[in-house]
Amino acid sequence: MNNLLYMIFGPLHKDSCIYFLLLSIFFFSLLFFTFMIEIVYLFRNIKSLSIRHFFNAFLISFNLLLGYFVNRLLYTMCSKSLI
Repeated sequence: MNNLLYMIFGPLHKDSCIYFLLLSIFFFSLLFFTFMIEIVYLFRNIKSLSIRHFFNAFLISFNLLLGYFVNRLLYTMCSKSLI
């Protein structure tokens, strides 16, 4: 019974940290593409932009940056703590 519980709830191997690395790469690439799309949109629609558009772009970028940072932090913690 203890062996089953340890298998289900025990610590994972260091290879499992790749999950956080992949998520961090995913969020960084989304952040990069969002910046590129926003720059193109800014130059194409410079006359019709409002403060609401800038606020929305900031919130989206901040959420992506936060997702990147959290997953990078979790990857670092995971890879340093598991042997």
